[in-house]
Amino acid sequence: MRIAMVGTRGVPARYGGFETAVEEVGRRLADRGHRVVVYCRTVPGQDRPSTHLGMELVHLPAARKRSLETLSHSALSVAHLLAHRTDAAFVFNAANAPLLPALRAARIPFATHVDGLEWKRAKWGPIGQRYYRMAESLAVRWSDALIADAQGIADYYRSEFGVPTTLLAYGAPVIDPSTEKLVELGLEPGGYHLAVARFEPENHVDVIVDGYRRSGATKPLVVVGSAPYSDAYTARVHRLADDRVRFLGGVWDQEQLDQLYAHAYTYLHGHSVGGTNPSLLRAIGAGTAVLAYDVDFNREVVADSGRYFGSPADVAALVDAAEADPRSVRRAGLRARELAKGYDWDDVAAGYEQLARRLAGRHVPSRRPSGRRFPPPTSVPAPVPFPRAAEDREVAGRRPAPDAIPFPGAQQ
Repeated sequence: MRIAMVGTRGVPARYGGFETAVEEVGRRLADRGHRVVVYCRTVPGQDRPSTHLGMELVHLPAARKRSLETLSHSALSVAHLLAHRTDAAFVFNAANAPLLPALRAARIPFATHVDGLEWKRAKWGPIGQRYYRMAESLAVRWSDALIADAQGIADYYRSEFGVPTTLLAYGAPVIDPSTEKLVELGLEPGGYHLAVARFEPENHVDVIVDGYRRSGATKPLVVVGSAPYSDAYTARVHRLADDRVRFLGGVWDQEQLDQLYAHAYTYLHGHSVGGTNPSLLRAIGAGTAVLAYDVDFNREVVADSGRYFGSPADVAALVDAAEADPRSVRRAGLRARELAKGYDWDDVAAGYEQLARRLAGRHVPSRRPSGRRFPPPTSVPAPVPFPRAAEDREVAGRRPAPDAIPFPGAQQ
């Protein structure tokens, strides 16, 4: 089959979950004999190879403005795709939904990977948030199929729109690297806590840094990540840190990043509105004990191997408890690696291949849903799709689930 992948920054994967999925799935589809075309954003100063791991690459520009970057590049990609037809296409990011009618009119079968709840991201503001909610509706209306990478996302689309999705989570690579690139950073195996995230409010890097600062931890906190459009938030995170916190910025050397994951004492994960997160999967694949922000997406992945936080006070208690109980931390890491076996990129790629065959064979509903949201019930309170922050749970008088209990010795 000829398969196109549209709507991401492209490959080689240097950024986020979509790019990781495109690289891991695309290379496997190419290995199986399919012709895979990936649309990539041109970046000044970076090479523009024509192929990567068996995939054909098409490089196109994008507007260098946050609100226009994704849609502008995707518009050029769709225009190119209309002139170079394909058997099936995967469109990543519901933000590209206004472009879907063009694919529909050209009778190019496609599935939309809807990502997480983008309208909850604080960086977009009221107009951006309204746009993303509208885009969700349009994606439901125009797509031949929808892809969700987490059960929580699948549940959301069923409860909001009454539509099914194809659940295709990401893979969790098993990581067991050496340590020589830790030496370059002056770090020792097991001698630091780690956080890896873009600096955005919904990733709660500020909560992690603030909580760590309040702890009595003796192991430093290493923070990997940056934010091209969030100078104010980045400044806030740095103000909250003390001299035990080390900011590395973006780490683009995958081998070095893998060593950071694999040899961290704990991994702190603050993401709250996306689906299944590749950083979290990489941490459990490395067998690292996880302290995660308390939302369904993270509980779905980490399950009983993790401990959960919702405030800086929670982070401080969990970090202190972890340092006080190395045996429990080792057990949590071993359990995490067991869970990682359930996230296999070969299985994910097989799911994409099966969906591509369905699309190419036109085995999709002839009529799509309207895209209208279901009204909330009037007789009972509207369901909350994801757990609320710890402060809200206290107000509501809810107790944490049994697997939310911190490491032994932590202060509740």
